[in-house]
Amino acid sequence: METKRNVRKERVGVVVSEKMDKTAVVSVVVREKHPIYGKFMKKTKKFYAHDENNECHEGDTVSKSKRWRLVEIIERAK
Repeated sequence: METKRNVRKERVGVVVSEKMDKTAVVSVVVREKHPIYGKFMKKTKKFYAHDENNECHEGDTVSKSKRWRLVEIIERAK
């Protein structure tokens, strides 16, 4: 019997490092509202994403899923 995986969350971020083999460090920016003052703040978090073919480079905008596998390259760095 085939096992089916759940739908995974996706994040979109910018590759900040691709020096490791088959791994990219992706920086994701999230805008969050301050609980008291109501001002929107930017929060940055870095994730390690699996890049099987080493096809992404620094500055690329990429999409990645939960458990951080590289899904697609949305935009190449200029």
